[in-house]
Amino acid sequence: MQTARGLALTILGEIFQDGAFSNIALKKGLGKANLSEVDKSLVTEIVYGTVSRKLTLEWYLSHFVADRDQIDPWIYHLLLMSLYQFVYLEKIPPHAVVHEAVELAKQRKKGSEKYVNALLRKMLREGLPSIDQIKRVNKRLSIRYSLPVWLVKKLLDEYGETRAIAIFESLYVRNKASVRVVDLDQKEDIKERLQASDSLLASTALVKENGYVAGSDYFKQGKLTIQDETSQLVAPALEIQASDQVLDACAAPGGKTVHMASYLIDGKITALDLYNHKLLLIQENANRLGVADKIETKQLDARKVSETFGPDAFDKVLVDAPCSGIGLIRRKPDIKYNKDNADFASLQAVQLEILDSVCQSVRKDGIIVYSTCTIISEENTEVVQQFLATHPNFELVPLDHERNEILKEGCILITPELYGSDGFFISRFRRIS
Repeated sequence: MQTARGLALTILGEIFQDGAFSNIALKKGLGKANLSEVDKSLVTEIVYGTVSRKLTLEWYLSHFVADRDQIDPWIYHLLLMSLYQFVYLEKIPPHAVVHEAVELAKQRKKGSEKYVNALLRKMLREGLPSIDQIKRVNKRLSIRYSLPVWLVKKLLDEYGETRAIAIFESLYVRNKASVRVVDLDQKEDIKERLQASDSLLASTALVKENGYVAGSDYFKQGKLTIQDETSQLVAPALEIQASDQVLDACAAPGGKTVHMASYLIDGKITALDLYNHKLLLIQENANRLGVADKIETKQLDARKVSETFGPDAFDKVLVDAPCSGIGLIRRKPDIKYNKDNADFASLQAVQLEILDSVCQSVRKDGIIVYSTCTIISEENTEVVQQFLATHPNFELVPLDHERNEILKEGCILITPELYGSDGFFISRFRRIS
């Protein structure tokens, strides 16, 4: 019979060995599991917790396991997840963690339970080493917050020590549920029924500390949609008029596409993506929210926009660019292990290529909004500066917001510690000649 910890161990193997994304592996594993809601919550906690704290847990474990290559990978994963429970899940008694780990080891490989039992008991007996003993600052912060050293250094350089550490700490505050209310006349009623609160960032958003909002009738009826409060600032920044021809250059999964479509009467959105299966997600979103008649999807690389559509084709363009996703680490902890410093230069090149292509298809006085879900300047302010330097026929149109701390050089930059949201960046250009 499958247990919560047995499923967690299987999913961790898929993530750490096979390179599966934690959110996808978890969704798939829980979908097939015959477990109670309480047990499903435990699986989620152990998987996300072990993945997000991986570097910290590995450092602790390195003091007890001389050579990890000498033990089976699944045993190593079992030790990591047991250690996670020791350190971070205070409500679970250590003896229960040891007992479950020993049972799992016994099922997987006869004889391995003795090693697992002895090692876990040794950890409990001797206690864990102190991270404070690590002398090098970047390495110490890397282990404490389970972030690669290069990312620690980058965020320290960019934001200074106090704010960078506030960002690191915020990554371990549980993500809020955030929704966009489709008809704002119903917002107060929905807020009351869901026991949610108003977002401090977006007038269209409601937030809730926890809860499965996608299971609500409001979601099924298309009265609300799951969308982070930060990304709800994008569509209003375009100042879309009822008859506009709009291009969404990198559209999937379509949250911003359907938000933009809500402003149109006889206008149209052309939504592009590289992959057909992602275009289906946009269509699903559009059908559920009743705006499918305003959206046309097309499989196309956004770098080919100018040669496909020609000049003066669009009034408004959104480039929600492919990026490192560093602003999403709280929700997608694997991101921090799957990137490296070199990625930023290649991403910046792609971001500039897309802007260079789409800007040739914008009408005079037309608007481009460039946004990313990252907080790294190479993908944000540097892209803005380079685009403007090489395109004198465009100007920056400063964005405004009542929260001054999210405004930077005419753009919006939201870091995760400010409002417990995703990290996000938005900028806006106008074609002047």
